[in-house]
Amino acid sequence: MAQVEATTERTVAADAETVFDTLADYAGTRAKLLPEHFSEYEVREGGDGEGTLVHWKLQATSKRVRDCLLEVTEPTDGELVEKDRNSSMVTVWRVTPAGEGSSRVVVTTTWQGAGGIGGFFERTFAPKGLGRIYDAMLAKLAAEVEKK
Repeated sequence: MAQVEATTERTVAADAETVFDTLADYAGTRAKLLPEHFSEYEVREGGDGEGTLVHWKLQATSKRVRDCLLEVTEPTDGELVEKDRNSSMVTVWRVTPAGEGSSRVVVTTTWQGAGGIGGFFERTFAPKGLGRIYDAMLAKLAAEVEKK
């Protein structure tokens, strides 16, 4: 089994604090940012950053649906970490200033991939697919914070 990684980034025309607070608002704004690949979104504990427990289903392909139960931590300023209790998947959101009134958002998801030929296809295609999903989410994030 090899680790699989997908990384996507975007510069957003809003200050880092606003962008981070929007991403960390699981009880409010976060659901509006999710593209159609996410379903059954539910905040089970908390709702604002550290200490949040959130559930969703992620449909990466027509045949692949992942049931996620994520614990949220904030290990450092500008960083949200979502660890899935149901798998090895970990998603890290990093928000940093990127000049006057803008910020850079980097999202990286890692997990232990399958072995064999299935693992080869997973390592080859899953990062691109997940990248497209997060591109759509970052576009929604930009639209949300840039209107404020």
